[in-house]
Amino acid sequence: MNNPDQPPPSFLANLKSKLLSMVAAWLPNKRPSSREHVLENLRQAEQDGILARDAYDMMQRVMFVSDLKVRDIMIPRSNMIFVERDHGLDQCLDIMVESAHSRFPVVDNEKDQISGILLAKDLLRYFDDDNKQRFNLRDLMRPVVFVPEGKRVNILLAEFRENRNHMAVVVDEFGAVAGLVTIEDVLEQIVGDIEDEHDIEVDDGMIRELDGGEIIVKAVLPIDEFNEYFETYLSESGSDTIGGLISQTMGHVPQRDERVQIQQMRFEIVHADSRRVHLIQVVKVPAVKLEN
Repeated sequence: MNNPDQPPPSFLANLKSKLLSMVAAWLPNKRPSSREHVLENLRQAEQDGILARDAYDMMQRVMFVSDLKVRDIMIPRSNMIFVERDHGLDQCLDIMVESAHSRFPVVDNEKDQISGILLAKDLLRYFDDDNKQRFNLRDLMRPVVFVPEGKRVNILLAEFRENRNHMAVVVDEFGAVAGLVTIEDVLEQIVGDIEDEHDIEVDDGMIRELDGGEIIVKAVLPIDEFNEYFETYLSESGSDTIGGLISQTMGHVPQRDERVQIQQMRFEIVHADSRRVHLIQVVKVPAVKLEN
């Protein structure tokens, strides 16, 4: 008997098959022969009022999620929040309260030595005075799952659902920690980001110049592309993206309205959540001329 809580690994494949059947039902004499044909039929269905706009957008994202790799959606290493294996209860609680996360990689001295995952709910039993003395983080660590940064997102989602995991540590081709990915990161690729009234659209590009002269960039903009566009020389040694560089400079994941200046560039966070930065406003600060 199948367990209803553990869908088969072919979850996305079955969903795509259902989409094909739906489109075929709408246009019985024009059975889709390719993904592009499916998307065109879905677009026509949305225009004809058969599909709601939100449903059309979600179906479109499902069709393309298999093109994504883990490196495209992961939280970069510079934005990861850790607890150390030798931390006490109060230290763990401080980190959890400040970050508002529910799962944390546990490190042993260095970030490349991740020995387990700590769940915030596992600390609840130690809130009374009798149990506080028995707290030992090493006894609470859950097994850590490692995935290569080149793994396809649809395969990762199937593995998450089959194994009932919610978090994996991403490693590069040399086995070094490259980042972190959660099931929420994967599902966002299907259902989309939750935005508020303050968010600014940047469309498909990485950089957008607003009517008032403001420049907004996506946090995932590679530093080399940033340097080319703004004619700057920001270092690429510690991070690959402009969001990672800002987080590394500030020493934490910055939140909305936080500001930092790096060389002659001033950055203000426009949109961020508890896990990562999304959009950044960029202002070039004029160099101060020294008087003789």
